[in-house]
Amino acid sequence: MLVIEKKAAADSTPTERLVLPFELRCKSRLRTQLESGEEAGLFLERGMVLRAGDRLEANDGRIVEVVAAAEAVMESRSDDALLLARAAYHLGNRHVAVELKPGLLRFARDHVLGEMVRGLGLPVTEAVAPFDPESGAYGGHGGHAQPHGHSADGEGRGPRIHDMMPGARR
Repeated sequence: MLVIEKKAAADSTPTERLVLPFELRCKSRLRTQLESGEEAGLFLERGMVLRAGDRLEANDGRIVEVVAAAEAVMESRSDDALLLARAAYHLGNRHVAVELKPGLLRFARDHVLGEMVRGLGLPVTEAVAPFDPESGAYGGHGGHAQPHGHSADGEGRGPRIHDMMPGARR
């Protein structure tokens, strides 16, 4: 198994590709496969969210490019930047991961949220597309960049109550 424990320089030339949906790019510990089919294990800094285009360095020196997988999303397109901003605000208020591009708002497929955005006056369509949402106000340090505002694997969220019990390992 290829072991990956750190990021590589952004300008390094990749020899491998790792295609993952957003939810899995939020995990710092993951057993997965490269695009070639080779098994790989990620052991990254807790709370790290991988972005499309990131480069990782495997323990054998190979450089792996992170690619956002196509996944089920909802999209709103408009030339009205204020309307898109309003929809992004309301989605963010619900801790929903949102991808913003000029004229485009994209979020994970959820029919209730789609109806909310329609109610704000935007058209909503379903699509299958790479999803690379905003990392949030605090950059790529995890936290609310996690799907649904929570860490799917329990990492990157600070101490747990059992960590504070007498005799707990640190």
